Amino acid sequence: MSTILLVDDDPKIRDIIKEYMAIGDFTLLEAADGLEALKRVEENLIDLIVLDVMMPKLDGWQTLREIRKSHRIPVIMLSARGEEYDKLLGFEMGVDDYVVKPFSPRELLARIKAVLARATTPVTDSDSKLIFDGLILDANARTVDREGERLSLTPKEYELLYFLMQNPRHAFSREQLLSAVWGYDFYGDDRTVDTHIKMLREHLGDYRNFIVTVWGVGYKFEPKN
Repeated sequence: MSTILLVDDDPKIRDIIKEYMAIGDFTLLEAADGLEALKRVEENLIDLIVLDVMMPKLDGWQTLREIRKSHRIPVIMLSARGEEYDKLLGFEMGVDDYVVKPFSPRELLARIKAVLARATTPVTDSDSKLIFDGLILDANARTVDREGERLSLTPKEYELLYFLMQNPRHAFSREQLLSAVWGYDFYGDDRTVDTHIKMLREHLGDYRNFIVTVWGVGYKFEPKN
């Protein structure tokens, strides 16, 4: 049974989500602000965090920064702000998903299940390491090295690169990448993919050209070997 930490200062929203968490057979912990959330994280083994942005004492962004200093727990952000800038900020900070208020509790539950499924999917030895020249992805360790240097990728950057490296020379549309990497029909702008590709290329340095834009289609991973 997975343990979910719900962080929101609105008790009504917590009560609604709590009902659906019972349907999903989850253990639910609650926190009304960021400081309380940080305490819960340190005291419990958390599988996923649903984190509101606007909160007293410590807002969601500040809380996320503190959590990311020592934990890679999957995080779904809740926010009343649905502008592209806010979503992209979240993804750049390593958020796994972004849900805009008001939202459907059923949709949130589906997203929680999808994120947990990706986080707990085992990797077989046969595909544990993907090596293209000096670019090495170790799926068991969830690490990427470039010429011996460890890259610091967000969870979504890593998953996107992993998917592309698993399917070299195969062109994917943005919609296909959203479905494959986000795990379900993503309710966002497909420019999210463009932003993540841009960030990945910056991380890859001399290997940035391995990620090729296929005009009119999307992207593919095109190694030189």
